[in-house]
Amino acid sequence: MRKVIYILGSLLWSFGSLQAQQAASYAQYMFNGLAINPAYAGSHEVLSATVISRFQNVGLEGAPNTQTFSGHAPLFNKNVALGALLIHDKFGVISQTGAHLAYAYRIKFGDRKYLSMGAQAGLISYRANYSQLNQFQSSDPVFQEDIRQMRPNFGLGAFFTDEKYYIGLSMPHLFNNVFDRGTDLKTVYQNFPIILTGGYMLTLTNQLKFKPNLLFKMLDQRPIELDVNANFLFDEILWAGLSYKIGNALNLIVQVQVTDQLSVGYSYAITTSPIRSVELGSHEMLLNYRFKYRKYGVITPRYF
Repeated sequence: MRKVIYILGSLLWSFGSLQAQQAASYAQYMFNGLAINPAYAGSHEVLSATVISRFQNVGLEGAPNTQTFSGHAPLFNKNVALGALLIHDKFGVISQTGAHLAYAYRIKFGDRKYLSMGAQAGLISYRANYSQLNQFQSSDPVFQEDIRQMRPNFGLGAFFTDEKYYIGLSMPHLFNNVFDRGTDLKTVYQNFPIILTGGYMLTLTNQLKFKPNLLFKMLDQRPIELDVNANFLFDEILWAGLSYKIGNALNLIVQVQVTDQLSVGYSYAITTSPIRSVELGSHEMLLNYRFKYRKYGVITPRYF
């Protein structure tokens, strides 16, 4: 049964509107803004590096997994920031690898209020090893030839933040690329997403803060995605919360501020769709390190 789901999933992913690289889903998106919005670059005020590893629908053969690295920092005048983003997605016999550079121009309004406008450009490598499925469909011509192609990509974003809230709007994949081998049966389209994010920080007591977050994603010819999140911050050290991706999964999220510079996060997704009967949930691990420079002294808390 699980092998059948693996084959069907690979086919649907390749013949439908592919949404791995250009619309990768993260449970901890509120801690990894550059992955969905180039205007997020420089928002940590120091050089910041993040690694995320996500394993989805554990227990299914060929289940999706995503590895992400992002790094960003403001330049010396603080108005300009640069970033880099690497994402590798794999689902069954299909994989994508994207590499992008991001640029953000930041306009400061008063104390710790920024409006940032960002852009990113890069390349996406797409591979579909259909020949590996020959053992199941040896007579079908669809499985006789693999796809290995590369396409450019460009994205835009805007991000506003102050000490209490943030709002972001991004279109990280503007090029509607086509990967094919000359026939309609072997064509894969990339539909660009529009992503809206927002969050607010409420101080409940001296030791407890509450931060709700929202992610709204629109994809051409696909259902709208909505992720509603509620996180609590205990004593500036421990984040704990829940997210609900409407009609898809419930995420449990924990993040620990190990030092002023190092934080470690983990999320576990409980699937709410019909596939839950044949899989064991999804796991996502996050590691963030912020490099502290002597001239800036102690790193102040950055909630967004």
